[in-house]
Amino acid sequence: MDRPKIGLALGSGGARGFSHLGVLKVLHDHGIPVDLIAGSSMGALVGSFFAAGQTIDNLYKLAFTFKRKYYLDFTVPKMGFIQGRRIKEYIRLFTFGKTIDQFNLPMSIIATDLYAGEKKIFTDGPASEAVRASIGIPGIFVPERINDRLYIDGGVMDRVPVSVVKSMGADIVIAVDCAHFEADPNITSIYDVIIQSIDIMQDELVTAMGVSSDADVMIRPDVSKYSSRSFTNIQEIVTAGETAAASQIKQIQQRMADWKES
Repeated sequence: MDRPKIGLALGSGGARGFSHLGVLKVLHDHGIPVDLIAGSSMGALVGSFFAAGQTIDNLYKLAFTFKRKYYLDFTVPKMGFIQGRRIKEYIRLFTFGKTIDQFNLPMSIIATDLYAGEKKIFTDGPASEAVRASIGIPGIFVPERINDRLYIDGGVMDRVPVSVVKSMGADIVIAVDCAHFEADPNITSIYDVIIQSIDIMQDELVTAMGVSSDADVMIRPDVSKYSSRSFTNIQEIVTAGETAAASQIKQIQQRMADWKES
């Protein structure tokens, strides 16, 4: 290959994660290839749809018609409020029922092993199970059981999985971080408490791990003014992803040119 292998690390962020779509579109429009993807939480959801073969146009249509009712299947709160079967079927449908190793692009889906307290990287097996595990916000979603293990949100251990993309063989890593803690006095429910607590924890984790310096290009969509808990501003969130990616295109192209020279 006479060009660098480019990997995307798509981070968590709840509803803000729809900004990943804007990034994917701008990369596509500028002819920048995507060879590898690793995703945590919402990054796993968006990344798996793309890696499975959904077109950018289809992804935009899915995003703009997405409703909370697609994943709200409440259960008696023992290990979570939402059972998660409805969203798993949604994922299965839009990944064409594929296993991860059947995707058009190599994909790693990050979840957290609740028993071991360790990061789990799924690279095979049913995509719907792995993505459902990766988006399993603790306390909100019932943990996903896979092979007698319980898994929760990948963002708990690895909000922006830069190291995973590197281990997959990427020459250039483009990371997208759309989950930022913002002071918010509008906390009125247990759901708000859990999400805000996770945002605080993940911000501290990312700062401690120095994720920004590990990526070749870090894209940070300006989505802090939108709630990660609400799916009412998807158009604006996607546009923010486009804007942030467009501002980094020259840097990405320069990185690719430098790689060829070296």
